[in-house]
Amino acid sequence: MCNGRCVRSVAAVVLAAGASTRLGEPKQLVILGGETLLERSVRIAREAGCSPVVVVLGAIHAQIRDHCLLKDVELVINTDWAEGMGSSVRLGVQTLRTLAEDVEGVVLMTCDQPAVTAHHLHLITAKDQITASRYAGRNGIPAYFPAGYFGRLMTLHGDVGARNLLLDAGFEELADGELDVDTHEDLQRARMLFGGFDRYPL
Repeated sequence: MCNGRCVRSVAAVVLAAGASTRLGEPKQLVILGGETLLERSVRIAREAGCSPVVVVLGAIHAQIRDHCLLKDVELVINTDWAEGMGSSVRLGVQTLRTLAEDVEGVVLMTCDQPAVTAHHLHLITAKDQITASRYAGRNGIPAYFPAGYFGRLMTLHGDVGARNLLLDAGFEELADGELDVDTHEDLQRARMLFGGFDRYPL
């Protein structure tokens, strides 16, 4: 899709509805390099040329909105967030279909993978075919889905998300992609690898 410039219309759905129960504080608001993890995910999606960018919030959504600068995004609230990631994927794709009927594909991404870069998103969207990120020996997200997969994404349920759709997909390696900020141990490792992390002053 993008080699310095975008030649196709690709959107992004940022999944950020979880309650961060294992971390004990909202991971969406953890700071890296002067911006929250959620702000960083949106910025990276924008730098990769994704438009529109849909952000799906759920638990403590009002607090997250109050502490994040989320300009030029379509913000939606998943009232069924406790069902799992599948419900957020459904809502994000449904919103995307309403916003941009002619979009050619979507990048599904979360807000808690600090290793993700705009360059990596360029790589996974380079071909109009389903493409996963690969880390820890398996495929995962961020992942690119052409519009022909939107119907299948709309049928997802539970907390597996789109994982089963990615089992046999092409992929691009993502160094440290297995690191997501779920626990304080993860947070400590993220500080060592990327620096600049701290708790958001709640």
